Parts: sequence; structure tokens; C-alpha cells
Amino acid sequence: MPAKDELAGRRYEKLVDRLEAQMQHTLKPEYAGYYGQLILSGDDLAEMGQLKDVRRAAREAGHRLARKTTTRLVGDRLFVLDGREVPEEIERLAGDAAAAAIDRAR
Repeated sequence: MPAKDELAGRRYEKLVDRLEAQMQHTLKPEYAGYYGQLILSGDDLAEMGQLKDVRRAAREAGHRLARKTTTRLVGDRLFVLDGREVPEEIERLAGDAAAAAIDRAR
């Protein structure tokens, strides 16, 4: 394997590892791994490399976490979302937490 390809492969693996750690960090334990999302700013994306590579790495990182990962570019931000079907009890718990947060904000 040429040295350039090997270096690119290592760089990509580091990117996948980094995104996996960031995605794992966004999870709330009470939601049992659901409702995970990661928002990467334009500065984050510029630092990480080409958009197509970041998207591919995010999908691979999601696969490692047993997620159905999708990415959406909105303006200069990349949203990395978990598209799995959420169990009813987790959905209810998240809805209750959102309602409580809205009540506190009033």
C-alpha cells in the first residue's frame, strides 16, 4: 500500500474514532442510547476535512454505536442524527422531560 494511502487511512480512522467519541458523549443515559445527535459547526467541519469524508466517517461511527445514522447539512452546520425507531417508553420519558423543561422556562 502506498504511504499516502496508508496515511489517509489512518487519518480517516482517527476521524471515525473522534466522531464516535463525540456521538457517545451526547447520549443521555436515561434515554438508553436513543435521541443522540451531534451538531458540527462550520469550524469543526473545516478542521475535520472534506464534507464527504466527514459524513462517511459519521455514518461509520454511528454504525459502531448500533445507530441508523443520517447526516443533514443546514447552512454551515452538519447534523448527525440517529434515525432509529424510538421505543414508546423512551419517547414518553423524553416527552415528559421536554414538557418539564418548558414549564420551568415559563
